[in-house]
Amino acid sequence: MLAQSEVLTTLTGAKYVSLTTFRKSGEAVATPMWFAASSGTIYVETGRNAGKIKRIHHTSQVTLAPCTINGTVTGASIDGRARILTEAQEIATAKEAMSRKYGLIRRLYYFGMVIPRILRRRPKSELVYIAIEVLN
Repeated sequence: MLAQSEVLTTLTGAKYVSLTTFRKSGEAVATPMWFAASSGTIYVETGRNAGKIKRIHHTSQVTLAPCTINGTVTGASIDGRARILTEAQEIATAKEAMSRKYGLIRRLYYFGMVIPRILRRRPKSELVYIAIEVLN
């Protein structure tokens, strides 16, 4: 197993990470996601009603691996423990880390998501931030 610093170094060059969460049955569900690291913690963001939120509530065990945009894993996977962020300071840290890593692309992506929402007159979807601590 890789040390935490080696894991973060391995993931730093990747644009996407395959986040694997586990159903109650134990079945693994992998999702390619944007991620950012700050102070030894890996952050991801997702919608409040996403299935991975329910799965993390059930079990905080996750695995991470660098991957392509379509989820093809390109490196070794690591085990982690996930928790959903609720404190404003931690959420701000996660947002800042994501903005620092993805910058303009992230802003354009979320701007592009606003137009269809307005046209369909749907409420703004709320983002949830997840912190993942790498297990040694």
